[in-house]
Amino acid sequence: MSEKPDSATLAPDFGAVTFITERLIVSTTERQAKIRIVLVNTAHPGNIGGAARAMKNMGLAELYLVQPREYPAPRAVWRAAGARDVLANATVVDSVDEAIAGCGLVVGTSARERRIPWPLIDPRECGARIWQEAETHDVALLFGREDRGLTNDELQKCHYHVHIPSNPDYSSLNLATAVQVLSYEVRMASLTDAEGNLPSLQEWDQPPVPADDLENFHVHLAETMADLGFYDPENPKQLLTRMRRLFNRQRMDKMEVSILRGLLSSVQRIINK
Repeated sequence: MSEKPDSATLAPDFGAVTFITERLIVSTTERQAKIRIVLVNTAHPGNIGGAARAMKNMGLAELYLVQPREYPAPRAVWRAAGARDVLANATVVDSVDEAIAGCGLVVGTSARERRIPWPLIDPRECGARIWQEAETHDVALLFGREDRGLTNDELQKCHYHVHIPSNPDYSSLNLATAVQVLSYEVRMASLTDAEGNLPSLQEWDQPPVPADDLENFHVHLAETMADLGFYDPENPKQLLTRMRRLFNRQRMDKMEVSILRGLLSSVQRIINK
């Protein structure tokens, strides 16, 4: 006759359960900290406060402000309501390049068609991709000016553009509302991931190239093409834009960019001889 197991054998290991729960909470918090909401040249400080409130509603806290026209301002604090801590910790910078430095994924909001189309994703895919990639590297979601959005140069620094499909008869969205919509999609992706229903990204042997390193590559590429006589800075047409789109679409990693820059340097050495 088999021995009856003692009570210690049957008791659940609550210590292990607690550890797993805490690990998940830490992982989620760390991932949220890698997601930057970037507001570019915002005109109305109330929109900054409204965006901070929208972020905190959805568990986000990393707010970057690129040359806000009026900040700090009482109206921003008033609109933030219970999210004043997000405002207090906001990072104010002078350029988009500073705001996205170190990010392996940059997504820009766009409400209009461009002469040269860019890879476009919808809000749901945007939320899922941002949440997935924040597991391994910093990501940035860019919002432009209230009256004219992001410039073409700023949008060309993005891997993807995201468009919120609002009512075509009244399509203009308030800035804070747009932040709320996309932050909500990130939140929904995080909840789906917690349930184990969000597909994981394919493993890769190298991290994606950070935005600042990618920008340096594009500058190096333009210089080399000019040295070769292939690119005329006085008559650029759309060459650099199309080259940016090509390489951004490929989502290069750090090693690939390092190899390409080594190649460009070799070409320049030969030219200089």
